[in-house]
Amino acid sequence: MTVFILVSGLFTGPHVWDDTASRLTAAGAEARAVALSGLGGGHPADGGDIDLETHIADVLRVVDRTVGPDGREVVLVGHDYGIHPVLGAADRRAGSVARVVYLDSGLPQDGVPALAAVADQGLREDVLRRAGGGAHGAGAALPPPARDAWHLWGSTAGIPDAALDRLTALASPQPLGTLLRPLELTGAAASVPMAGVLCTGGGASIAMVQARVDFGEPALQALTDPRVAFFELPTGHWPMLSDPDALAVTLLRAAAGEGHRLTPAGAVRPEPFLLDVPELPRERTGTIDLYLPPSAGGPRPALLFVHGGPVPPDARPTPRDWPVLTGYARYAADHGVVGVTLDHRLHAVTDYAVAADDVADAVERVRADPRVDADRVALWFFSGAGPLTADWLGKPPPWLRCLAADYPVMAPLPSWGRLADRFHPVDAVAHAGSLPLVLVRAGLESDGIAATVERFLGAARACGAAVEVIDVPNGHHSFETVDRTDESREAVRLAMGAVLRHLTA
Repeated sequence: MTVFILVSGLFTGPHVWDDTASRLTAAGAEARAVALSGLGGGHPADGGDIDLETHIADVLRVVDRTVGPDGREVVLVGHDYGIHPVLGAADRRAGSVARVVYLDSGLPQDGVPALAAVADQGLREDVLRRAGGGAHGAGAALPPPARDAWHLWGSTAGIPDAALDRLTALASPQPLGTLLRPLELTGAAASVPMAGVLCTGGGASIAMVQARVDFGEPALQALTDPRVAFFELPTGHWPMLSDPDALAVTLLRAAAGEGHRLTPAGAVRPEPFLLDVPELPRERTGTIDLYLPPSAGGPRPALLFVHGGPVPPDARPTPRDWPVLTGYARYAADHGVVGVTLDHRLHAVTDYAVAADDVADAVERVRADPRVDADRVALWFFSGAGPLTADWLGKPPPWLRCLAADYPVMAPLPSWGRLADRFHPVDAVAHAGSLPLVLVRAGLESDGIAATVERFLGAARACGAAVEVIDVPNGHHSFETVDRTDESREAVRLAMGAVLRHLTA
C-alpha cells in the first residue's frame, strides 16, 4: 500500500488536505496529513522555540510511525514551504522513503533558509525586520495574510470563496525560525526518486523548467535524472483547495512513477531559425550585436530584440546568440533594417530595474550609430521581458515607431510577489497614445501568462490603444523554437511585416 504523508505550506495546517486525503483513501491509498508545530500541531514536546528543525522532527515522527514490515511505500508530499521539512526528513530517512513530491514548491538547497524561496522582496524584508536581533527569529512569528492578500504568497486561481474563507479563518502565524534557519542536508535525499507538480495558474510550466535546464543552471541538472518526473495542474498555488480531484489523481500517478522526463542540457542541438534567412555578418560591441542590411545606403531604421528571462548569469550561449534572436535580427537586416540583439542583466525577478537600464543604454548606443536613423527605432520584447515594456508604453519617445511583444508576461506572475509599479504594462498602456503595438499571442500559453496578456489587452481596449494581435492558435510559449510549423512561420512573417511597416513608414 502507498502511504502519502502530506505536509502543508506557510500559515496552514492539516485541514487543507481534507478533500485530497479523502480521495486518496477512496482510491485505496492511505493519507496522513502532518500537523506541524505551531501550524495546527501545538508546540514541540520540549517546549522550545519552533524552527525548521522542529518541523523536520514533526515529519520524522509520522514517517517513523508509518514505516513497518508490511511493505508500505511512503511518499512524502511537500507543498510550498512544506518541501523544506519534507526534504529534511527524506535526507534523514532516505531508506524509508519511496518518493518525494514537490507540490508547486522551490528546489531547496543545503545551507539555504526557506526565506530565500519567498519571491516578494517586501515580504522577505518584513520577516527580517520582525526577527530583529534574535537568533533565527526565536520566539517571533509572521502574521498570516488577510483574505485579500493570499495572492502575495501564490496564485489563488480556482479556490472557491468558501474555501478561501476557511483558509483565512484557520491560518496560523508562521514561526520565523522556520523561515530563517538554514536547511541542513547530507545529500542522502538525492537518492530518493522525486516528482514535481507545477501549477500553471501561477505561471509555472514544464517547458519553463526545461528552458532553465537548457540554460545550464547547475542546481537544476539533477532534474534530468530518469527518476525525476514532472506534472502540470491547470490551477493556482493551492490545488488541494481548488481541484482536489485532479491533485489526488496526479499524486497517485507520481507514486506509480509516471510523469514527464526532462532532457539533459545539450542533449538536443538547437534548431536554426524556423525561416530561411541569409547568414549576414554581425558587428559585436560590448553587449550589443548589429546585423546590417547587405546593401549600402543612408542611415537605416533599427529594430532591437529584447530577450526574456530571468536567464542565469552563467548561461551559455548568452541570449544574443540564441538562434531565435539571431534569426529575427537577420530577417530584419535582409529587409533593409538594422537588426540588433543584446544581453541584459535580467537574472532574477528582482533585476528588472537593472535590465531596464541595460536596454535603455543599448537603445541610446544604437541610435548614436551613424548608420542608424535615430528617428526610426522599434523595440521587440520576448517572454519575461514583458514588464520592461512599461517604461516605453508609459512615455513613448517620438522616435519609437513601434513596440512588439511575443508571448509576453504583461503583469507580475503570482509566483513573483510584488513588482515595482514601474514595471506594470497593464497600467502603463493607458499612456501609450498612438504608439503602434504588435502582440503575438500563443494559443497554448500557460494559464498564468495567458491571464496577464488578457489583462493587458483589456486595459488596451479600455484606453483605445493601437494594438494589433497576431494569434498562433496551436502555438506554445516560445513557439518559434518548439512549434516549427507553417502556422508559426506565418505568424513570424505577419508580425515582422507589421513591425516593418510601422518602422519604415
